[in-house]
Amino acid sequence: MAQTKSILRALAGEVQEIPPIWMMRQAGRYLPEYRATREKAGDFLSLCYNSDLATEVTLQPIRRYGFDAAILFADILLLPQALGAELWFVTGEGPRLSPLTTQNDFDRLAGPQDIHDTLAPVYGTVRNLASALPAQTTLIGFAGAPWTVATYMIAGRGTPDQGPAHALKAENPALFDALIERISAATVEYLSAQIEAGAECVKLFDSWAGSLKGEDFDRYAIAPTRRIVSELKARHPDIPVIAFPREAGDRYIGFHAATGADCVAIDNSVTPEWAAENVQVSGCVQGNLAPGHLVTGGDDLVRETRRIVAAFRKGAHIFNLGHGITPDADPDNVTRMIEAVRGG
Repeated sequence: MAQTKSILRALAGEVQEIPPIWMMRQAGRYLPEYRATREKAGDFLSLCYNSDLATEVTLQPIRRYGFDAAILFADILLLPQALGAELWFVTGEGPRLSPLTTQNDFDRLAGPQDIHDTLAPVYGTVRNLASALPAQTTLIGFAGAPWTVATYMIAGRGTPDQGPAHALKAENPALFDALIERISAATVEYLSAQIEAGAECVKLFDSWAGSLKGEDFDRYAIAPTRRIVSELKARHPDIPVIAFPREAGDRYIGFHAATGADCVAIDNSVTPEWAAENVQVSGCVQGNLAPGHLVTGGDDLVRETRRIVAAFRKGAHIFNLGHGITPDADPDNVTRMIEAVRGG
C-alpha cells in the first residue's frame, strides 16, 4: 500500500492537489477520549509504556478525524530513561530527569545497544499500530534530536533558554560532545527498532534548535541529524525522514541538502510564502498553522489554513501545525481546519 499513501507520496516529492494532513500531538489532552484513557493508565509514563493503551490513544484522532498519518504515542524522554537517567513527571509542571553535569554522571549511562529492553513496550505499540491502522494511514515513528534531548538531560528539566546545556557546551566541550555522540548512536538504534516494528517513516524533533547559533547550529543541529539520517538510510533505504529544527529561521534554508532529510517541518515563526520560496524549493515541507488558531477558531482559522495550502500548492507539502496542538484547543476547530484543507 505504500505507493498509495498520501503522506509517503508527499515525502517522495509528489505534488498533490489536496495535501495530506496530520497534527503534532494529535493524540493529547484536548480530546476527552484521551483524558479518559490517561486516567485509566494512572500517569503519563504508565500510558507510554502500556502498549495497548498507547495504541488506543494513537488511534483516537484517526477514528475521530481521519488524519492521513498516525504518529506513535510516546515521549522524547523515554530514550534518556532507557540510557539510565531517572525520569518522572510533575503534574502541571512537566518532566524531570536526574541532571547530567559531570563525567561520573555520563559514565553511568548505558550503551546505545542496551536501550531496547526498556523500550520494548514502545516497539510493541508500533507493532500493534502497524496492524490496526487503516490501510491508507501512514505510521510515523519519532525521536528527539540529540541537541534537544541533551538540553533536558543536562538541566534535568525544560528551560526557557537551554542555558545549562549551553554552559556545559562551553565549559566542558569534551563531555558535551560525548553526550551528543551517545544520544546520536542511541537514536539510530531506537528509530531503527521502530522501523523494524512497522514505522513507515520517522521524524526527528529538534524543539530547541533555534537556540543554536552560527557554528553551533552546524555542529549540534545539522551534523547529528545528518549522521542519524545517513545511518538510518544505510539500514532502511526506503524509509523517509522528517526533520523539525524548530525556530531555525534562515537556517531552514538548505536543511534538506545539509542533512539528507526527505522533508523539513517548519514552525509558524516563518510565513508559508517565505518557506515556499526558500525551503520548499529543496524538497517536501511540513507545516505550518499556528496552534493558537485551533483555540480561537472562526474565520481566521479557515482563512489562515487556506492561505497555507495555497502558498505551498506548487510543491510537495504535508499540512500540519507549526508546533503541537495545545490542551485548550477546541476539537471542533480541528474539524474546521481539516475541512478547509480538503476543500470543505
